[in-house]
Amino acid sequence: MGAFSIWQWLIVLAIILLLFGTGRIAPLMGEMAKGLKAFRKGMADDGDDVKEAATDTAKTVEHKAEETVEAVKETAKKS
Repeated sequence: MGAFSIWQWLIVLAIILLLFGTGRIAPLMGEMAKGLKAFRKGMADDGDDVKEAATDTAKTVEHKAEETVEAVKETAKKS
């Protein structure tokens, strides 16, 4: 009960080729490659979103406090 030998894998491959033929396997592999590319692109896009979110939250409390003080000063000047 171990791993398959090379001969067993070749027999399985031959049976698959006989059942499906090369005409069906080539397009199937092409579709699989397209799916992998789309998955990788999606993962890269998610990584960009994470970087943007980290940049947005990188403002410090002091910086936000300064913005609040400036907003209060502007409101006081208007009234």
